[in-house]
Amino acid sequence: MSEDKAIWPPIDPISAGLHGRCPRCGEGRLFSGFLTVGKRCVNCGLDYSYADAGDGPAVFVILIIGFIIVGLALWVEVTLSPPLWLHLLIWIPLALVLCLTALRLIKGVLLTLQYSNKAAEGRLDRGE
Repeated sequence: MSEDKAIWPPIDPISAGLHGRCPRCGEGRLFSGFLTVGKRCVNCGLDYSYADAGDGPAVFVILIIGFIIVGLALWVEVTLSPPLWLHLLIWIPLALVLCLTALRLIKGVLLTLQYSNKAAEGRLDRGE
């Protein structure tokens, strides 16, 4: 990966991850589906086999979105005291939309940061 910097201009990993773009060229698509990482970049040919975010994105999503939803639900309950069916009608769809959106964004950022920080090189050197 060190030879990549001589060929490709530096890419901001946060921006590339949020837009779902290749961490090397910033042009190709990182995902082939909604959350499925592609095989390689169609623009520069970078092999995405290094990409392994594990459970990191899910943990961040649970913590961040859970904090937001629970905080808002408690605030609404204390200030307005709506019926239970209204809580279900509001918070379940909102949680689903926020979780799915955040999961893709966070996964993209973690994968591009993994590439830019060469986090996969140690794993590849050990033959994993």
